[in-house]
Amino acid sequence: MTSAVSRDSEADAVDRRAVVRARYAVAAVFTVHGAVTGSFATRVPWIQDHAGVSAGQLGLALAFPALGASLSMPLAGRISHTFGARNALRGLIALWTLALTLPALAPNLLTLCAALFVFGATAGMADVAMNALGVEVENRLDRSIMSGLHGMWSAGALLGSVAGTLAAHLGTDARLHHILAAAVLTALGIGACAWVLDLQPAADEEPPPRFALPPRSALLIGAIGFCAVFAEGASLDWSAVYLRDRLDSSAGLAAACTTGFTLTMAVARIAGDKVVDRYGSVRTVRAGGVLAVLGGLLVVLSRQPAPAMAGFALMGLGIAVVVPLCFAAAGRSGPNPSQAIAGVATITYTSGLVAPGAIGGLAQATSLVVSFGLVTVLACGLVAFAGVLRAGDRDRPKVSRPSDAAVTGPRS
Repeated sequence: MTSAVSRDSEADAVDRRAVVRARYAVAAVFTVHGAVTGSFATRVPWIQDHAGVSAGQLGLALAFPALGASLSMPLAGRISHTFGARNALRGLIALWTLALTLPALAPNLLTLCAALFVFGATAGMADVAMNALGVEVENRLDRSIMSGLHGMWSAGALLGSVAGTLAAHLGTDARLHHILAAAVLTALGIGACAWVLDLQPAADEEPPPRFALPPRSALLIGAIGFCAVFAEGASLDWSAVYLRDRLDSSAGLAAACTTGFTLTMAVARIAGDKVVDRYGSVRTVRAGGVLAVLGGLLVVLSRQPAPAMAGFALMGLGIAVVVPLCFAAAGRSGPNPSQAIAGVATITYTSGLVAPGAIGGLAQATSLVVSFGLVTVLACGLVAFAGVLRAGDRDRPKVSRPSDAAVTGPRS
C-alpha cells in the first residue's frame, strides 16, 4: 500500500512539473506572438513608402489584419482537433511568424491588403490555439495565469518594437529586417511548442464545425471584452492626439502619455494573476472598471496635461486584465473551449478595429472630449456586467481533463 501511494505521489509530482514546464512554454509562445506584432508595427512607415500608398489607403489596408483574423479564428478549433493541440500550435505559430515577411514585400495597395489579410488570419488562429492551451494549463494548476501570459505578450511586443526601432534608426531595409526576425522567432516559437500540453481528442469525440457561431455565453463574455478593447484601442491611438490638440501639450509629452498607458497595462497584466487568485475574476474586473471610469472622467474633465496623463494611466490599469480573464472564462463556458475562445477573440478584434475610427468620426462630428466620454460610458459596462466572468473565478467547478493528454515533454 505504501509503495502504491508513493508511486501515485511521484506520478503526481512528475505531472505537476510537466504542467509547470508547459506554463513557461506557453508564456514563451505568447512572447513570440507579441514580438511579431511589435516588429511589424515599427516598420509601417517603411511599408507605406515601399507600397506607395497614401495615408487613407494605408488605413484601409490596416483593416485587413482584423478582417483576416475574424474570418480565420473559427478554424483553430478544427485544426487542433485534427492535428492535436501541440502540433496545431507548432504549425500555426510558425505560419504567423513567417507571415511577418509578407507586408514588406508588397509593392502596391492590392498586394499589401492581401498580405495583411494573411498576416491577420495566421495571427488569429495562433491566438486562439495558444489561449486555449493557456486556459488548460490554468485549469491544471488551479490558479490564475492568463493575465501573466498576456503580460508576456505585451513584453514580446515591446521587445519587437525595440528591435524594430533600432532597425529603422539604422536605415535597415524592412524586408531584410523582417526576414531575419521571422527566422529567429520561428525557431523560438517551434522550440517552445515542444513543451506545451499535447492534448488529443477522444476517439469518439466529434470534430468541431469548420465555421460556427459562438455560443451565447461567449457573446456575453465578448461584450465585456469589447468594452475593454474599445478603451484600449481608443487610448493607444488617440491619447497622444488628445494631449496635443485638446491640452496643447508638446509632442514629447503627448508621446509619453501613450507610453505610460502601455506601461501600466503591461505591469498590471504581469502582476494581475495574484490579484485574481485573491479576489476572483468578477471583483477584479469590477474594481478595474471603477479605475477605468475614474480615469476616463479625469481625461474628460482635465484642463492640464498631468491629470489627463494620470487618467490614461488609470484607464490602462483598469482594463489590463479584462481580456485575459475573458479568454479564461470563455475557455470554461462550454464543452468546446476553442470555439468559445474564438468567439470572444473575434468580438475583441472587431472592437479593436472599430474603436479608432469611431473615436475619430465622433471627434470630427463633436469633439475628442465627447469621444472619450463614450469610452468612459463603455467602461461602466465593466462594472455592471462583470458577473458574466464568474466562470473564471477560482471557486468554479473543476473541469474534466483529457485522459490521453501527453504532458511529459517534447515529442516529434
